[in-house]
Amino acid sequence: MDCNGVGYHVNISLNTYSKLEPLVKAKIYTYLHVTETSQSLYGFADEEEKMIFSLLISVSGVGPNTGRVILSYMTKEEIKSSIVHGDVAALNRVKGIGPKTAQRIILDLKDKMIKVAGDQPDLANTSAHGITDEALSALMALGFPKAGVEKHIKAILSKQPLIGNVEDLIKAVLKSMR
Repeated sequence: MDCNGVGYHVNISLNTYSKLEPLVKAKIYTYLHVTETSQSLYGFADEEEKMIFSLLISVSGVGPNTGRVILSYMTKEEIKSSIVHGDVAALNRVKGIGPKTAQRIILDLKDKMIKVAGDQPDLANTSAHGITDEALSALMALGFPKAGVEKHIKAILSKQPLIGNVEDLIKAVLKSMR
């Protein structure tokens, strides 16, 4: 990055790169990470991405490079949705994030992300749709008929719209089928 004739090396996510690539001039939001041995600059296309990065690196075991990798693999909305809805599998798909780290991220950031996502009603709907599809596929793979499963899923989601993950939804469907 060139700032009034001074060049800076700025670490950015792939999502930020895709937003900044076509631009000749851009404003980026930066985060300076200082350790005993180095100073690293991280850049973001917008303030929300920077805020998510700051929250991610506040979790024990998640450093700035891991935070940048998460922001490269997932969009901001996907990150918020997976944390709010406890989707360990989505975070686990990110290179370098194991199940324990994914659970720790969810545990530490769920309340904070709910506050951030509270003014975004579409967040719950898109995640619920993904959870519904996954639960439907899993139950059909177990041999249950699609029409019956869909009916039970709709009934459960109407009673419990805040079901957080696929496992809970599948358990509730199986209980209701008894």
